[in-house]
Amino acid sequence: MTDDDGALPLSKSQRKRDALALHGLAEALTRLADAQLEGIPLSAEVREAVLQARRLERGAYRRQIRYLGRLLRAGDAAPIRSAVDACARATHEDKARFKRLERWRERLLEEGDTAVTALLDEYPGADAQQLRQLLRKARRERAEGRAPRHFRELMRFLRTL
Repeated sequence: MTDDDGALPLSKSQRKRDALALHGLAEALTRLADAQLEGIPLSAEVREAVLQARRLERGAYRRQIRYLGRLLRAGDAAPIRSAVDACARATHEDKARFKRLERWRERLLEEGDTAVTALLDEYPGADAQQLRQLLRKARRERAEGRAPRHFRELMRFLRTL
């Protein structure tokens, strides 16, 4: 049994898997930040449905997700899926970069000059004097139990690298 174009029709199980994948895509769309959502190529109807789903709870949310799945099924979901995946990758890369900077900060606070030398070897354009000053102030802050002002400034400095 074939369609008009000669291909075999999709099984019921495959149609269900496709529908669940679209529901997952719809949920991913509702979890995106507003700035990320602006970069996704959505029709006005789908964008409005996503915004409405964000305001709903429980049962109404699930119904809205199913509705979004139907809207996505009617159009081409491939560019939407690739854009959502790109947002997820960017978020993952940002988190990994932040973790790496946190490890550098802790290493600087624990090891001192050996870590400063290693950091300056990796980032030769860094201002060594400013780094040492921030490190000295952050250590003093930590020892005295004061608010972590210089600790945060050290992190900002590392971000600029």
